[in-house]
Amino acid sequence: MWKDEIIMKSMTGFGRGTLEDENQSFTVEMKSVNHRYCDLNIKMPKSLMLLEDKMRKVILQRINRGKVDIIVTQRSYNSYGIKAVLDEGLVDSYIECFNRIKEKYDIKENIPLSLVAKFPEVITLKKEEEDMEHTWKYLSHALNDALSMLVDMREKEGEKLKKDLCQKCNYIGNLLLEVENNSQEVVKDYRNKLSQRLKNLLEEYPVDENRVAMEVALFADKSSVDEEIVRLNSHMVQFQKTLAADEPVGRKLDFILQEMNREANTIASKSTNLNITRNILDIKNEIEKIREQIQNVE
Repeated sequence: MWKDEIIMKSMTGFGRGTLEDENQSFTVEMKSVNHRYCDLNIKMPKSLMLLEDKMRKVILQRINRGKVDIIVTQRSYNSYGIKAVLDEGLVDSYIECFNRIKEKYDIKENIPLSLVAKFPEVITLKKEEEDMEHTWKYLSHALNDALSMLVDMREKEGEKLKKDLCQKCNYIGNLLLEVENNSQEVVKDYRNKLSQRLKNLLEEYPVDENRVAMEVALFADKSSVDEEIVRLNSHMVQFQKTLAADEPVGRKLDFILQEMNREANTIASKSTNLNITRNILDIKNEIEKIREQIQNVE
């Protein structure tokens, strides 16, 4: 029977983490789907771009495969870190222009402050440079919370996948046992049919048992599937060991399935027994179902 104690991860999951204080808040949302490699797509404010490499390193410590979309949101409260900046040189230039207009056209009105302030770039908002170490302290907390939720969801989904894989493998094992039992009867059936056919054709002459034995031996050698059954069983044992490995196993499982399918095809090509053919078709069907499922195994 197949063991059922390992934690296997799928590549599908979602995670969200938030941390805030009186000045600002960080929210990290993560969504992952299956992918051949580990593909990280991070969307974050430009002010935090210096922390992207740190984020990637943290994520890659816990995720090995999958396409992961990460969205980072930063909100500031009470204009935290933002101040108004006056461009004095630009103001001087504007006032100089106004004074020239007044002199040339003999305008007596004073220049209102509100008019000057409305012109572009006179007063701008500037965000003070952040202390990246302080910012990383908050952002990493939200990131780890989101990452933990994501990994937990992937593990739970992986557990469901593993249980179903074990059931399918047990079913394949039972079918293969039937193939092995039926293969032992194939040669006997062939010998009986050959002997009967020769007797019908050569009613007046005795059947050459030595020739029959030779033909049966040739048929037995040609139709034997013992080696394929042994190899297929060996692949299934390897599949079980791989499921129990404490590492990402998706790619290796896919390779083992290819070998299992190869042996099943060889048995099918050699088979002349209807029951064996039916069993192999069922085995190949289960292998295909497993292949579809392990595409989502990390």
